Amino acid sequence: MTLGAPVDPPPRPGHFLEGTAGPVTDQTLASPDTATALSTPPAKAGQSRHLTGWLLATPLVLILAAFLVLPILMIGVVSFWGTTEFSIYPAFQLDNYAFLFGSDVTYRVFFNTVKYAVITWIFTLLIGFTVAYFLAFHVRSLNWQIALFLLCTIPFWTSNIIRMISWIPFLGRNGLANSTLMSWGVIDAPLEWLLFSDFSVILAFVHLYTLFMVVPIFNTMMRIDRSLLEAAADAGATGWQTLWHVIVPLTKPGIMIGSIFVITLVMGDFITVRFMSGSQSANVGRLISNDIALLQYPSASATAVILLITVLMVIGILLRFVDILKEL
Repeated sequence: MTLGAPVDPPPRPGHFLEGTAGPVTDQTLASPDTATALSTPPAKAGQSRHLTGWLLATPLVLILAAFLVLPILMIGVVSFWGTTEFSIYPAFQLDNYAFLFGSDVTYRVFFNTVKYAVITWIFTLLIGFTVAYFLAFHVRSLNWQIALFLLCTIPFWTSNIIRMISWIPFLGRNGLANSTLMSWGVIDAPLEWLLFSDFSVILAFVHLYTLFMVVPIFNTMMRIDRSLLEAAADAGATGWQTLWHVIVPLTKPGIMIGSIFVITLVMGDFITVRFMSGSQSANVGRLISNDIALLQYPSASATAVILLITVLMVIGILLRFVDILKEL
């Protein structure tokens, strides 16, 4: 110790010490936790917390790597393999992609897929926004909000296939819809386009996936500060002006999340297209399913890779309109 150097006095009992929750007493100074807090440098404590965070996240990272990342990588690898009439052999070739992009069927199927996704997205957005707006702003009682929201989830108590097939006897040639319209004198002959058409496919998609749009929009609307609506009314804004300039901008995160759900689900669905179109139409999922049924796994993998890239591009475009992490 250098003579004459100032020496910091020890903290006196009754004074607050940084890193402690209360006044310092003789008992506090003698406790192990206080001694550790006094002796541990801030940088080392930060590194310890950082390491603890990574250790806590490790199990989830391993699960995602094993069940999400690894299968996608395997699909990408298999997409470059070759096939014969009786076998599949490892190789690195672009024949699958060349055949995929060289066929007119591919472009028609991708056009159908995008068409179904866009039309379904428009209808689910209109219906989902309307339902969420009614539940959030017109139903005042929390109990009624919960009850009506649970009412919207009743169709999800059964499987998608059952809910989808239930439309067939309703839309069929001798179904309830045609019979009712003919009994009312609206039509003279059954409408053929009600079933096994693009109309029935889109109707089933809207029925199956509207709730995926309602939930995130409703969740975002419930977080809107009601004083903003009162301020808009005090400023002389009409109902439509308040909706367009206040509610819609604040609901963008929910709209984007719901849009991502609906678009990705529709673009990957193939069962609905198969049953509701009567095998008269196809999308990319149906194309992949047919290749798998024919044991053409490299071709199916190449189609899946292109579909994945397309979906990621659509999600990237949607995320450019709003920063979901920042807004939430």
